Amino acid sequence: MASSTALGPSVARADQSEPDAAASERRPRRRSRWRRSGSEAPAPAMADLAAVVDEPVDIAPNDPVIAYFAGAPHAVELDSLTLDSPAVDRMREAGVVLVVPLVTNGELVGLLQLGPRLSERGYSKDDRQLLESLARYAAPALRLGQLVRQQEVEARERERIDQELKVAQLIQQQFLPENLPDLPTWHVAAFYRPARTVGGDFYDFITMPDGRVMIVVGDVTDKGVPAALVMASTHALLRETGSRLSSPSEVLSRVNDLLCADIPAHMFVTCLVLVIDARTGTVQFANAGHNLPYVRATDGTVRELRATGMPLGLMPGLRYDEETATVAPGEQVLLYSDGLTEQHDGDGEMFGFGRTRDVVGRARSAAELADLCVSELARFTGPGVEQEDDITMVALERSEGAGYGDAADDAVELARFSVRSEAGNEREAVRRLEAALEDVPLTDDQRSRLSTAVAETAMNGIEHGNGLDARLLVDVVVRRTATSVEVLVSDAGGAAPGTRTEEPDLELKLAGLQTPRGWGLFLIDHMVDAVEHEVDGSRHTVRLRLDLEESA
Repeated sequence: MASSTALGPSVARADQSEPDAAASERRPRRRSRWRRSGSEAPAPAMADLAAVVDEPVDIAPNDPVIAYFAGAPHAVELDSLTLDSPAVDRMREAGVVLVVPLVTNGELVGLLQLGPRLSERGYSKDDRQLLESLARYAAPALRLGQLVRQQEVEARERERIDQELKVAQLIQQQFLPENLPDLPTWHVAAFYRPARTVGGDFYDFITMPDGRVMIVVGDVTDKGVPAALVMASTHALLRETGSRLSSPSEVLSRVNDLLCADIPAHMFVTCLVLVIDARTGTVQFANAGHNLPYVRATDGTVRELRATGMPLGLMPGLRYDEETATVAPGEQVLLYSDGLTEQHDGDGEMFGFGRTRDVVGRARSAAELADLCVSELARFTGPGVEQEDDITMVALERSEGAGYGDAADDAVELARFSVRSEAGNEREAVRRLEAALEDVPLTDDQRSRLSTAVAETAMNGIEHGNGLDARLLVDVVVRRTATSVEVLVSDAGGAAPGTRTEEPDLELKLAGLQTPRGWGLFLIDHMVDAVEHEVDGSRHTVRLRLDLEESA
């Protein structure tokens, strides 16, 4: 018998056919010729030498006999082996008596396994030389067949993976908005290009019940299929949470807690949530480790919408600051992923924030902003440089015609926030007021007077209206019309302060002829142009108005 065992990824057999009756009848004549010829006889055929078995003996990759045969230069009598090898035991049980290693380029690619000679005589020196010569020719051919088979398997596997990635790409595209939101007096543009067939970046627009729109831009660490799977999960959580909660900071906190339970180790998500009031231009935003958006003013200067926070998925219980800003008529906003800023050119230089900021400053429209970023990045990297990461951009532009109105109904809300009724929190109210007024044309004196009035009003609300109860909030709304700035400060006092019958007088107060209190209301009245008190149910609101004409 004779059989071959191929080692490696594929299996080949040299001769596994049973001899037919006619062949059996011819065997004595062939054996006789072989015996007569001796060492000088013509080379005998394989069927003259050995019987054939149906199945070769499979050898485990860790069987010690593989290393032995790899180093064996000649045919090996199986009875001479003393190895503790399961494969050798099975070969003996199968009747194998002689093994010829098939080696090519120093690599063992198979074994020629032979049973007893049909002549019932042992293998002679000539027999071995014939078999070893045969092995030298057979080994390269067998290896070539193995490689062809391996390439066929690999090609089928690549085809299967490519097909699955195309399906994954189609599924992921369903997560991206099919249409851009139709915002009155706003233009919106978006760009998305994954580094591979699928990516970890995403963006979304969620229309809220009050008509505002929540814009989400995110980036999952890593790229390819693992990032795409985390992206799908995060996108679903943001869409579900964003439809129920209107606060960007609360959305991020909730999604972070949900994501922490399932996100794989060493992965996280950066994300920016921005809620835009298309009518007023007010934007509320919170940031989970994402790149800060850029705002291009009408004079070409660029500023950031600054808010910080830890990425999603790192640890539960995170809280995110929430900021408010106003996008003035004619201004543009760019939200983007780090695939833009962290792309390198052929020399290893990074595109960076500086170039991105410069591009934002040169753009004339939202549509041009995204296109200009793409073209400038391509010019920077040059041809033939691989895209390193997914690139996502959302560009917004508020139309020039969306100007400030004179009527109160046309007022633009610059900020809306709350502080807890704890001593000293009036300073936080002033800090956020000053941030909201950053782009309003006020003189330094006006800013100082308005800050003083708001500080006094907020302190009154904290101490008197809410009685220093930290569970209660003092709410602040900052608005602007074409001619004035209004600040509304409300508390849970439920009643307006009593009417003052006399002006505070320092000499009289020092003489004990006037109460030492009362300076706060006096300051408020003299710091702004108008003060009004409103009571609506349980809320008491102080409306402070500062006219802009004086800033000219």
